[in-house]
Amino acid sequence: MDLRGTLMEALEMEVIKQQAGIVEIKMPVNEKTRQPMGYLHGGASVALAESAASIGALTNVDASKYQIFGIEINANHIKSKRAGWVIARATPVHLGRKTMVWQINIVDESEELIATSRCTIGVVEL
Repeated sequence: MDLRGTLMEALEMEVIKQQAGIVEIKMPVNEKTRQPMGYLHGGASVALAESAASIGALTNVDASKYQIFGIEINANHIKSKRAGWVIARATPVHLGRKTMVWQINIVDESEELIATSRCTIGVVEL
């Protein structure tokens, strides 16, 4: 997947695993992803979560016939983080013809839960 010129590139996200049932994306906690007070920005976590759900949804459709779009996302920020890495793990809750729902847990290097999110994806015929 080509990430050049995308938000994922700007936030230095790296796809680790991309399968129909799970997507993992790694993102650094650094000057690009921290808020001014020095902690991981909640918006960066949400961008990471929606990126993982979107890639997961795309792996479950024929990309020559369908496009996917985020419809809704929510997030609960559980723990703060100042440095290191976070990993989003997205798994499907519902894989429908017109919508999908993905659960995304964001953990750190020690597998501690940083945030949890749920994202609804729309599946649109081209």
